[in-house]
Amino acid sequence: MMNTDVTIELSQNSLANSQIVQNILSDLPEWFGLPESTQSYVDEAKSLPLWVAKIQGKPIGFIDLNETSSGTAEISCMGVLKQHQHLGIGTQLVAELTKFAKTRYQYLQVKTVDEGHYRQYDDTIRFYESVGFTRLEVFPHLWDEWNPCLIMVKYLGS
Repeated sequence: MMNTDVTIELSQNSLANSQIVQNILSDLPEWFGLPESTQSYVDEAKSLPLWVAKIQGKPIGFIDLNETSSGTAEISCMGVLKQHQHLGIGTQLVAELTKFAKTRYQYLQVKTVDEGHYRQYDDTIRFYESVGFTRLEVFPHLWDEWNPCLIMVKYLGS
C-alpha cells in the first residue's frame, strides 16, 4: 500500500541533508546504534545525492546513492522514521532512486547484515528482496564477525 500523502524530492542542501539523516537515524537505534558508523552516514549525506520523503513538508525518510563504479551505484544508507514504517514509504524511496539510477548505471547494490543474526536485519533483507534485489555474496569479515556483510544487487538494464 503506497502512502499518497508522501512527496519525495532530491535534496541539494548538504547541511539540511546531514540534519535530516541525523534526525531519522537517531530514531532507529536498532539499525544505527554504533555512533561512529552513524556519524559516517550523517557526514556522507553532505556529498551524496539524497532523496527525502516528506509528509506536509516534514522529513520522514531518506535514501542516498553512492557511485561505486561506472556501471554500479550503491544505496549507502536509507531510513524511515519508525512511526512511518510499513506504509510503502521505503518502496517509494527505492522507486525514485531507481528511476534516477537507471539513466546512469546497470546495477544497484546495497550492503546489510546477513540473515540469521538480528531480526531487524532479516526484515531489511526481505524488504530489499521485495523491491527487486537479490542476494549476491556474503563477506563474513568485511565489517566484523558479529556482522557478516551481505551484498544484494538489482539489475537496472544496460
